Amino acid sequence: MKKIAVFTSGGDAPGMNACIRAVVRTALFHNIEIVGIIHGYNGMIAGDFIPMDTRSVSNIIQRGGTILKTSRSAEFLTVDGRKKAYDNLVKQNIEGIICIGGNGTFAGAKQFFEEFGIPSIGAPGTIDNDLYGTDESIGFDTAVNTAMEAIDKIRDTAESHERAFFIEVMGRHAGFIALACGIAGGAEVILIPEQKHEWTKLKHHFAGKNKTKKSVSIVVVAEGDEQGGAMKIVEHLKEFIPDFDPRVTILGHIQRGGSPTAFDRLLASRLGNAAMEALLRGEKNKMVGMVDNKIVLTSYDDAINKTKPLNAESLRLVDVFNV
Repeated sequence: MKKIAVFTSGGDAPGMNACIRAVVRTALFHNIEIVGIIHGYNGMIAGDFIPMDTRSVSNIIQRGGTILKTSRSAEFLTVDGRKKAYDNLVKQNIEGIICIGGNGTFAGAKQFFEEFGIPSIGAPGTIDNDLYGTDESIGFDTAVNTAMEAIDKIRDTAESHERAFFIEVMGRHAGFIALACGIAGGAEVILIPEQKHEWTKLKHHFAGKNKTKKSVSIVVVAEGDEQGGAMKIVEHLKEFIPDFDPRVTILGHIQRGGSPTAFDRLLASRLGNAAMEALLRGEKNKMVGMVDNKIVLTSYDDAINKTKPLNAESLRLVDVFNV
């Protein structure tokens, strides 16, 4: 290969810029021409390409977000949209792509190859950490630290008012953020999509015969919990405990922003380098990941379709510490 493109797609994640930097500098090290695609698949369809060199990625490793911007593309879901993207890549003599993103990004890249033969390697960039084939995805560690710091601050107010707080974190389909920041933040209860039938346990915590003697309770809720988000859960609880008066804090997109942690910068750098070198070796339709501190390759099919389990030890700790 002589010319390769890199883009970011889907939700942004701290560390994406570090990954872009690693991809670009690895390409230049191997004397490969590298271009950036602005706004992900939408930019591929619009032909929004920019040449990149070592100066393009100077002073970005510490920045959150993505300098290549990101979006979700409805047009790329159509055959006509993908044909436009292919025609633009051909015009630019681009022979392969590095895509940084999550499930939707890799599903699009897989279909694109099946229809038009453009090979790609993916780097897992998502704070949700729900991709099979890597212990952690780019941005997860930063998001957990951001949420944990918020929980620490909220606890100060909770202690001052002797009040329960329900804190909602991101995680529509997976509870990795809630589990990690809940344990690290000392939460009394953690509610996640993977754990069903937790409603009885929650009611018991606040209104059972052995009602907790704690004057303060921190409950961390993943937005995709089976009972709904934190607001709905509190509404349900008030039906059983009329005088219950907790506060709800929804952390929202603050979890996606900010300077990436050292861990995320190192992870992104290793994965970006590995993605480029895998593509140059002839690998395609695979995601690079880190398992037991070693680089591994996982097919897009497995990365997308296989369920990544929560850490069993972490789940056990939740029960042990909730006494």
